[in-house]
Amino acid sequence: MTMDATTDGTEDTMRALVIDDSRAMRMLLKRELVALGFEVSEAGDGNEALTRLAELGPVDVVLVDWTMAGMDGMTFVHQIRSDPAYEEMRVVMITSESDPAQIFHALMAGVDEYATKPITREALSEKLGLVGLVEQD
Repeated sequence: MTMDATTDGTEDTMRALVIDDSRAMRMLLKRELVALGFEVSEAGDGNEALTRLAELGPVDVVLVDWTMAGMDGMTFVHQIRSDPAYEEMRVVMITSESDPAQIFHALMAGVDEYATKPITREALSEKLGLVGLVEQD
């Protein structure tokens, strides 16, 4: 049985937005999220993500890359964290930036969890568990 874009009354379906300028990375993250039971939307940069959120409303979690053309991940995080409509939305930054100062900066800006690429299914599941979206073993 496949799931439609609308959840048709299934309110327990979690929704995710994957934001990355790499189509391959979006596809990989989408595949892993779908396997975990998420309904997934995609955006190629922060500007597109803001447009998607305006259409969708708040989602349960956003997975966002830091370095993207157009609006980068940090600018996107600042934008959504300044909007009360998105205050409950969890944000996981998944990026190649591994400098502790960068991680600290992201967490201070309102990122809930941080992971470096490449990310495994287990690591993604762990991060989603840490933000309360996936049960951990």
